[in-house]
Amino acid sequence: MSVNTNNSSAQNPPVAKKMAHEMTHHDHSRVDHYYWMRDDSRTNKEILAHLAAENSYADAMLAKQQPLQDALFNELKGRIVKDDNTIPTQDGTYWYHSEISGEEEYSRYYRRESYRGTSVPETNVSDTTQNENDSDNKTLLLDVNERANNAEFYDLGDISISPNDQLMSLSEDTSGRRIYNIFFKNLESTNTNNYLPDVLEQTEGQIVWANDNKTVFYVKKDLETLLGTQVYRHKLGTEQTEDVLVYQEDDHSFYMSLSKSRDESTIFLNLHATESTNTFQLNANTPEGEFTQLIEHQEQHEYCVDKLGDWFYIVTNWQAKNFRLMKVAIDKISDKNNWQEIIPHRNDVLLEDIELFNNFIVLSERQQGQIRFIVYKISDNKLAEQYPLEFDDSCYFACFGNNPEPESTCVRIYYSSMTTPSSHYDFDLATGERKLLKQQKVLGNFNPENYRSERIMVTARDGVSVPASIVYRHDTFNKDGTNPLLQDGYGAYGITFDPCFSSDILSLLDRGFVYVIAHIRGSEMLGRHWYDHGKKEHKQNTFNDFIDVTKALVAQGYGASDKIFASGGSAGGLLMGAIMNQSPELYLGIGCHVPFLDVLTTMLDESIPLTTNEYDEWGNPNEPHHYQTILNYSPYDNISAQNYPNILVTTGLHDSQVQYFEPMKWVAKMREVKTDNNLLVFKTDMDVGHGGASGRFKSLKEKALEMVFFISLLE
Repeated sequence: MSVNTNNSSAQNPPVAKKMAHEMTHHDHSRVDHYYWMRDDSRTNKEILAHLAAENSYADAMLAKQQPLQDALFNELKGRIVKDDNTIPTQDGTYWYHSEISGEEEYSRYYRRESYRGTSVPETNVSDTTQNENDSDNKTLLLDVNERANNAEFYDLGDISISPNDQLMSLSEDTSGRRIYNIFFKNLESTNTNNYLPDVLEQTEGQIVWANDNKTVFYVKKDLETLLGTQVYRHKLGTEQTEDVLVYQEDDHSFYMSLSKSRDESTIFLNLHATESTNTFQLNANTPEGEFTQLIEHQEQHEYCVDKLGDWFYIVTNWQAKNFRLMKVAIDKISDKNNWQEIIPHRNDVLLEDIELFNNFIVLSERQQGQIRFIVYKISDNKLAEQYPLEFDDSCYFACFGNNPEPESTCVRIYYSSMTTPSSHYDFDLATGERKLLKQQKVLGNFNPENYRSERIMVTARDGVSVPASIVYRHDTFNKDGTNPLLQDGYGAYGITFDPCFSSDILSLLDRGFVYVIAHIRGSEMLGRHWYDHGKKEHKQNTFNDFIDVTKALVAQGYGASDKIFASGGSAGGLLMGAIMNQSPELYLGIGCHVPFLDVLTTMLDESIPLTTNEYDEWGNPNEPHHYQTILNYSPYDNISAQNYPNILVTTGLHDSQVQYFEPMKWVAKMREVKTDNNLLVFKTDMDVGHGGASGRFKSLKEKALEMVFFISLLE
């Protein structure tokens, strides 16, 4: 099934000019006729005009579907509770929560000193509105709607409260390029304008407070590469020009971040490359001191460290591919011979995270693709009395919620499955007893009993079993090969695309679609090896897995062979570009969002943000064997004269992770080379970056656009 654009509109697609740009590496030459489309300043009138022409063409091609798109947008919006609040969380003296109301796009943040003496505020799980008895004495900290007023794009990066609870920092990005300015507010002042004159510009958006309540540390961005390369110390009441550079990282293969230990005694400076970690520490009580290296840096050593009391706790892959948990006295951490193993390495279990409490440690693990939590009681500095936290679904996603207090006797867990809306539980650490605090309310005619989910294992072409999570509406699904099917995937950076609830997907399920997440190699779904076998020289496994899952789903009757759709964004957009080149006949329509498509050219250019940091993910093409590996699959370099599916491409002009010119070039070349008349539409949001539109309702327009694109292809 295909759509002939000549039947949709008399308007012809934009035709881009061609200017030969030759690139030669390792005695191999490529000619890129659309290299001219790159403009880092984003001011070139010819480029902007071409993007505008593409937007006009896309609007014309989809004009007949605009009523359905509007209806879908209202449908998606209609499931959202307009007056909502988060679960209050105690952090020190105060309880913190946020609220959102009516047509507001953003939240308001509050705090209060107590909840009528209760350790955990009572919440009506069938209603998301806040208990009116608890509405007294709350103090408004921040109304994001006021800060975002008149901004085409707004992202609140981070909020942080000083140790003495008197000051608040907040970071804002109004360009979409994830460059944040940090502001400070006096929470004790009664003045209307109680912001301090301090403004920290061009930052990563995060600060860490020293314990003196007047010194903060932040990471400043390199405006060319957009990497955080410098850590500065700022004293409130002084100009940013007076800030002291306390650390500079010249190796641009690292991402840089700051954090504070669980006991708030230590500030950590964290350097993370794809395959190694380097951490520095500073006593939070002596901010004028120097950061010192915590552990000698070693290639291939990845770890995460935290501190509570007299001990450091380290989740490490040292002699442990799937990671293990170690502890060491705070004055002996530099020598690994002093490390004590408390949770050993296991070949079939991936240790992902820990949460430290004064009397308990909770582990987040993954076995056979499924997350689980194990509670250990600390007794005489040893672990004892382990037990799992129990959930009802056999296939789900869960993670630690907000647990700021180490003395707490409960752990908060976020939980969701493909049929269970987002839920927040508190688990009693002594007994394992759980309490549902709140579950996302889905308005409209949603009934979870109407939907079914399952997980299957698909045998890929090399004999490896690949998991796939599936959800459908049971009264429209017969497993007879007649349903339309949408398959999603990512497969990079070790990021696992877990099965969780999406109220948006209901619009497809209610129209007879089957929705599938392919847990392909490149994630850590089945352990660290699952990631290792989906990157660099093994990257082709990611694409093979996705294609083989599609074929198996059709063979097993989950979807009709002529009604298969696929979608992916960012590195998932690379996945879409690759599968279109390699197996275009399998798919009726593809959604390709902020896609990483020109992999080889980008990875050869160190001036492009993120390039150097990702050599360990894709390989460094300055080395011949990595060059050839990337060349073999890079979507832009492998477009060929063949029929392609119907394609929707979206991007943001200010994207700082995948530059707008990658999909722009790819679309131009695809129009030139492909041999079909199927739809190829390209939409650029001229105001946003990699994350798309900001606000809780604006982003729904993008989702409605893709849905109507797919649905219209079935007509």
